Amino acid sequence: QLQLVESGGGSVQAGGSLRLSCAAAGPAFSKYTMGWFRQTPGKEREIVAQISYNGGDTFYADSVKGRFTISRDNAKNTASLQLNTLEPADTAVYYCAAGSRLRYPPTTEDYYYWGQGTQVTVSS
Repeated sequence: QLQLVESGGGSVQAGGSLRLSCAAAGPAFSKYTMGWFRQTPGKEREIVAQISYNGGDTFYADSVKGRFTISRDNAKNTASLQLNTLEPADTAVYYCAAGSRLRYPPTTEDYYYWGQGTQVTVSS
């Protein structure tokens, strides 16, 4: 069982930056694929970025390529998402998740453990 807790959300103006962190508690964090998803009211949860267990493979949704960067520190049991050049369309609840598959494109079905989410609001 892996427990995930996100932090770092907040409100920023367009063009600003945020850094989201995901702290994991539980065994074998370094064996999991980690992903960041986001969801807005009335829409399905969508993949934002994914990183393999050792950080060697990453995936980004087209909408965030070049602006967001996913990373992980297996020694500290953490995963992070750096959000730069934020746009109002990035406003959502962001979720950290852990899974064991590395599939492209990633889907929510590939993930077993989820955090509670952190709100990101970008104003124009």
